[in-house]
Amino acid sequence: TNLTHHPTHNPTPTHAPDHPAYVIYTSGSTGRPKGVVNTHRNVVRLFDATRKWFGFGPDDVWTLFHSYAFDFSVWELWGALLHGGRLVVVPFEVSRTPGAFLDLLADERVTVLSQTPSAFYQLTQADADASRPSRRLGLRTVVFGGEALMPSRLADWYARHPDDAPVLVNMYGITETTVHVTYQPLNRHRATAAAASVIGLGLPDLRTYVLDGGLQLVVPGVVGELYVAGAGVARGYLGRPGLTAERFIADPYGSEPGARMYRTGDLVRWNQDGELEFIGRADHQVKIRGFRIEPGEIEAVLTDHPYVAEAAVVVRHEQSGDARLVAYVVAWEALRAEDVREFARERLPEYMVPAAVVLLDRMPLTANGKLDKAALPEPDFSVPAAGREARTPQEQLVCDLFAQVLGLPRVGVDDHFFDLGGHSLLATRLIAQIRAVFGVELELRSLFEGPTPAAVAALLDTAGPGRLALTVRQRPPVIPLSSAQRRLWFLHRMEGPSATYNIPLVIRLSGELDRDALRAALGDVVARHESLRTVFPEAEGVPCQQVLAPETAVPRLTITPTTETELPAALEAGARYAFDLTTEPPLRAELFTLSAQEHALLVVVHHIAGDGWSMGPLSRELTEAYTARVQGQAPDWPALPVQYADYTLWQNELLGDQNDPDSLFATQINYW
Repeated sequence: TNLTHHPTHNPTPTHAPDHPAYVIYTSGSTGRPKGVVNTHRNVVRLFDATRKWFGFGPDDVWTLFHSYAFDFSVWELWGALLHGGRLVVVPFEVSRTPGAFLDLLADERVTVLSQTPSAFYQLTQADADASRPSRRLGLRTVVFGGEALMPSRLADWYARHPDDAPVLVNMYGITETTVHVTYQPLNRHRATAAAASVIGLGLPDLRTYVLDGGLQLVVPGVVGELYVAGAGVARGYLGRPGLTAERFIADPYGSEPGARMYRTGDLVRWNQDGELEFIGRADHQVKIRGFRIEPGEIEAVLTDHPYVAEAAVVVRHEQSGDARLVAYVVAWEALRAEDVREFARERLPEYMVPAAVVLLDRMPLTANGKLDKAALPEPDFSVPAAGREARTPQEQLVCDLFAQVLGLPRVGVDDHFFDLGGHSLLATRLIAQIRAVFGVELELRSLFEGPTPAAVAALLDTAGPGRLALTVRQRPPVIPLSSAQRRLWFLHRMEGPSATYNIPLVIRLSGELDRDALRAALGDVVARHESLRTVFPEAEGVPCQQVLAPETAVPRLTITPTTETELPAALEAGARYAFDLTTEPPLRAELFTLSAQEHALLVVVHHIAGDGWSMGPLSRELTEAYTARVQGQAPDWPALPVQYADYTLWQNELLGDQNDPDSLFATQINYW
């Protein structure tokens, strides 16, 4: 009635095309999920943009295989409903039982299937099971997404379906761009020839850029980060304007003012055919013992094994702090883990060979059909001892040292160090333990040449005497500098006070903060480590170490009020503090207060007193000390066996005078 009486009235519709249609949460690097807001317009344009390739219609039968918390469900739900098709909701138990899922596909005459590669690989294994009755499927289209696809894994599927194989399509996508971004049809040739995951070209209404760190376009063949712009880009993250501004940034190549592009964090490159190849996540590389490793490279090698159907490589962190590569393998036929590891060793450098191979019946999947890394079982390194028992006390002691370094309950005298998960860094630790226990010096290569307790024990009687032991030293009136300290001192004197060698550590603190306890905790840590209260004056023109008394070196805790917006700049300014190493201890602390319940603690350490690895023990001990001080106690720490000044005196005594041609120092310099 109102509209009749007031024809000029134009009320706002309840749901306009650019209003939110759904919010789907994705994992966040901080552990806090972020909700992606997508619009009604984006959902409809997804199917408008892809209609020419698929020709979906009312005769199609789709599956709702994925959780509606995974954006693949948007494609599955609205793909059926917007085209008048039928949607089959797959029970959870069936989705995790490939054989039962194959039966459902046949019974329901499903024509359109959406799958993650991990789920489809399991489906192909069930399809290849000779004990199952063969059933003809009515699939017309299979769309892959959610994970990198290895085309070679599809060859067996094509071989078993020479006449009724559906059209297989690889579609890369991300939640922030309304499900799908690219389109790449596959064929039998690609399934046997392609080594990389080819994701094809962007949808017609999207723009895909491959950019370097300076947002410049890279040339074909060069790996860069994928950015996506155009009609399918989401509105942003719900209630997270800062994060939205960080990831949804201005498009410098857009033709319209205000155009945005989304930074995906995925690494891609243009191949010689003008198609995009997916390389991996920019943040999926791992660093183990100084080597940067892409687990996907190792997985690709393992799946080249004729009996390996699937492979996943993850990093396991041991209680000792050591990191190890572990491979999880699903095999077509009976296979030994040792055979898989030997296969990898023949094709990969030592640092990329998995420390353990775990054989599985099938890979665990998340509710979204992706690999569930949290459900992968822990590897068992406790391999039973093989062969004979130790015959001498030396052999038994070496077995015990092997077990101690490897973190195993026991090791047999003929067990292989590297087959039990050993690597070059652990080998160095083992040689050091042997040196400390037996007082002899073994070369590291001797362990690589004979990696069993029996072989090592056989060398003990002929090994040379061990190096000088590192113990507490009598302090002279003037303590010299170590080699590392001399380098940093020289640069400090040449440049003057600067922030070039500062190492910042930032700890976010939420909740009620006891500032007095924090000040006391900082004092506890500095008192425990002499290197954090050492200054470097000159004595008669020669630099030296002067260790300050704990009570005179308690760090001053600077309090700086700030806001969440101003915090990054404030932290950067604080991290640029210039130490005067001749008079000032090499540690500084500043507390930034954002509110009564939110703080950020910045601890800056000069490189002359620590390195990147030092930040772990520093943060742990600071936490322990603060916890104790809040409870009105001092931290209960065991005394340190040596301090850095002891190490300096030991190093100078061991290496000798560099001007003495017979000293170890001169011998090593001449060698290098």
